[in-house]
Amino acid sequence: MENAYTLLDSGDGKKLERYGPYTMVRPASQAIWRPSLSEEVWNSADAIFTREEKFQWVKKISGDWFVKILDLKFRLSATDFGHLGVFPEQTDLWKWIAGMIEKAQTVREKPLKVLNLFAYSGGGTLISARAGAEVCHLDASKGMVSWARDNAKLNNLEGKPIRWIIDDVNKFLQREIRRENYYDAIILDPPTFGKGSRGEVFKFERDLYPLLEMCRDLLSKEPAFVLLSCHTPNITPLGLENILSQVMQGVSGKVEHGEMLLRGEKDVMSLPNGVYARWKYE
Repeated sequence: MENAYTLLDSGDGKKLERYGPYTMVRPASQAIWRPSLSEEVWNSADAIFTREEKFQWVKKISGDWFVKILDLKFRLSATDFGHLGVFPEQTDLWKWIAGMIEKAQTVREKPLKVLNLFAYSGGGTLISARAGAEVCHLDASKGMVSWARDNAKLNNLEGKPIRWIIDDVNKFLQREIRRENYYDAIILDPPTFGKGSRGEVFKFERDLYPLLEMCRDLLSKEPAFVLLSCHTPNITPLGLENILSQVMQGVSGKVEHGEMLLRGEKDVMSLPNGVYARWKYE
């Protein structure tokens, strides 16, 4: 597809990607091998982001553009941190979410209630809503929630049952527990370091365990799944599985783990870009 995403090449600590009509080079510390394509191809990219001296776009795309992933349309824009507004390495996880929701709803004959925390531009929210779930989308950034709502409109999902919440995740979860407002499935992609809507600080290694405990306490009597992903350096898939297994101990189910991957055509090596662990009911 002309407006789709694909990984073109990686190596020497960088990745070459195509987002719709544009190609770009950005850092990828996991790419410890050598690139396959020529230096000429890499240098001809439409945009180049570097962290070598400081965070900056050496070449930058002005304005917004659009890309489709799993037939979902996303608005993209080059941010000061090198992000674009979508994480295509989560594509396989989005497929899994849709399959889990559709399977559970077939058995239960009612929509799943899904909570999406640190929800960014809404990929997990959009895929859940399209699968028929009732979704609560939470992010501490007003700008990102607005971006996600724009993406919902792009996909004609603005009429779906989605709650858009701007709040600190811990405060929100504490309120939901007091209200006994339970969820059948929870998706979370915590940052390495983040700030809440009123300056509250989140640190991954310090705050993940109590966060997951609150998530467990918010699960309904018939939970379907919990999906935890992250891009924090030095965190391994097995490490995430261990912590999720501890938190979900005593709840009947199975925990799996793996790497999130950026993918290209068959002859392009996949690039690890984050890790995940997920619990599902059995």
